[in-house]
Amino acid sequence: MAERKSGHSGAVETILPFERHLLELEDKIRSSDSEEERVKLERELQKERESVYPNLSAWQRVQLARHAMRPRMLDYTSRIFDDVFELHGDRALGDDAAMVTGIARFQGRTVMIVGQQKGVSTEEKVSRNFGMAHPEGYRKARRLFKMAERLRLPVISFVDTPAAHPGIEAEQHGQGPAIAQSILQCLNTRTPTMAAVLGEGGSGGALAIAVCDYVAMFEYAIYVICPPERCAEILWRDVEKKDMAASALRVTAGDLQDLGVIDAVMPEPGGGAHRNPDAAAQVLATEIDRFLLGCQQGRWNIERRRRKFQRMGVWYEELANVREAVD
Repeated sequence: MAERKSGHSGAVETILPFERHLLELEDKIRSSDSEEERVKLERELQKERESVYPNLSAWQRVQLARHAMRPRMLDYTSRIFDDVFELHGDRALGDDAAMVTGIARFQGRTVMIVGQQKGVSTEEKVSRNFGMAHPEGYRKARRLFKMAERLRLPVISFVDTPAAHPGIEAEQHGQGPAIAQSILQCLNTRTPTMAAVLGEGGSGGALAIAVCDYVAMFEYAIYVICPPERCAEILWRDVEKKDMAASALRVTAGDLQDLGVIDAVMPEPGGGAHRNPDAAAQVLATEIDRFLLGCQQGRWNIERRRRKFQRMGVWYEELANVREAVD
């Protein structure tokens, strides 16, 4: 894995191994003075994208979901919403910069927004705690879900976190109960809710704001109960087997849609959302518009939401001497 300086908020751009040739072609296109050569290179670039991205392994998709240049929650909200008014504090202990909440306008409709902000620059990552919320963040999110219910506003949550903060101070402030209460609030909120998985949706830290009527996930995002590296350590005592763990965990959007964990996969622009944040934002805006149309049609309700999550967790055990009879 390589890095290079980027003009995007002072961040260092990560170059993944399977992206290297694509970036070389993009650099050649930018530096070429010949229109004929540019057209030829653009065709080669498109052909390379069509060859590389549909065939990414589960671990390569994990790397893409964690890409340093991948758009964050605030990159999307600034492009999609008007009149964003951020609300702070959990009314108990304090505020948490990793969890962003507020009221916004989407194409003339008022919505409540809740989500994790990982940060882009080193300074912002530290101040946002890399998107890992403390109990204050989950209590703040819960407060906003309740407010949305009182105001009869739909809630849109943006999931982008490796996990909830694992520090001792978070445990001292009630991290486990805060997450459990947030999940319960998601299930019980009597107003339509939508979750969009932007990049990395990890563990209970993601689930706390993602138990929603409609869950959409970007094509190269991941949604997983345990990081592949940690899973490899637990199962095989070998972190180098993380690619095997990623495949076994079924972390990709296509897998999760097949399993019924998510409702929709949002296609990303060529090369991933970090290559064209504006196009990715437009895809997300289209999905939000679809969700709000369902709100107007009365499609979402609390009973349907509960049944949706109660149906999850079904599995089948296959016995060697029974397979042939079943077939």
